[in-house]
Amino acid sequence: MPGLLDRLLGIFSRDIGIDLGTANTLVHVRDRGIVISEPSVVAIEARTKKVLAIGAEAKRMVGRTPANIIAVRPLRDGVISDFDVTEQMIKYFVDKVHDRVGLIARPRMLIGIPSGVTEVEKRAVRDAALNSGARWARLIEEPMAAAIGAGLPVSEPSGSLIVDIGGGTTEVAVISLGGIVVSRSIRIGGDEMDQDIVNFARREYNLFLGERTAEDIKIAIGSAYPGDWDQQRINLRGRDLLTGLPRSVEVGADQIREAIEPSVVQIVDTIRDTIEETPPELVADIMDQGIVLAGGGALLAGLDRRVAEATQMPVHVADDPLTCVARGTGIVLQEMDTMERVLVTDTYIRPPR
Repeated sequence: MPGLLDRLLGIFSRDIGIDLGTANTLVHVRDRGIVISEPSVVAIEARTKKVLAIGAEAKRMVGRTPANIIAVRPLRDGVISDFDVTEQMIKYFVDKVHDRVGLIARPRMLIGIPSGVTEVEKRAVRDAALNSGARWARLIEEPMAAAIGAGLPVSEPSGSLIVDIGGGTTEVAVISLGGIVVSRSIRIGGDEMDQDIVNFARREYNLFLGERTAEDIKIAIGSAYPGDWDQQRINLRGRDLLTGLPRSVEVGADQIREAIEPSVVQIVDTIRDTIEETPPELVADIMDQGIVLAGGGALLAGLDRRVAEATQMPVHVADDPLTCVARGTGIVLQEMDTMERVLVTDTYIRPPR
């Protein structure tokens, strides 16, 4: 789209940056900051496929719906698993933003994607954005957006190591001079930890837990390293697999830590493997400024100490780690002229209808 027309339309629209996450979707609007932070959940009518609710309202339905209503998560492991539902979810958030600001021109849209996705998966995200009403859509790798949102000097000739732990993926990247030098992406994140807790309850107590219950337990007393939180205890409430009746079992934080250990080990090993591949000059930079943790997984108690012990490097949790990717997309859109090179694709213009 010609630059002059694009700038003119920009007066009547708002640039939108989206962290399209497996667990949560965050929307950043130019000049307004993050205006939407809702679960990536859509409730649909099973027979007609009609969308009934999106976001927080849909998440409240998870595990509580009648047979004719299905609460689905259209993204799995950081990528689109249900294209049509994802498209409707993005359109819902875009319309909500534009209703809120009272503007009519369609927005420019920048969306964060995992660094390990295929070209087909990139195209799916791009097409979903365009079909939902974007004027044009561009993509940025999530670790790059997270690093920018966390305030790391990504454009300078020094190494920065960012670890973005989301619901479906963990992204580890070493960034220098506006580009990713070394990166690794594994499909392990908060969702896998929730499943670890479900498996633990089934294995140890013959107790069947729901996904939401497991997530609440992880948030309440989950940890990756021994600490004062080990004194905490919580009740696991679920269905007894032997009797079929409700049952409650009290467990300690140390047991939950042991339950999620397999996922934590894979995340820590991925960080170590990334460092081993990093050029020595950049490793020296990282030793000076430390490793930065972002994403919801960074809030896991003791994870910073666990990573520091494994890597022998200082580790910091970013300010408000949940919003780093969304804030990063907003900064890039604001400074597009100087930050063009951090993007991973060409501009995709909305086709005429």
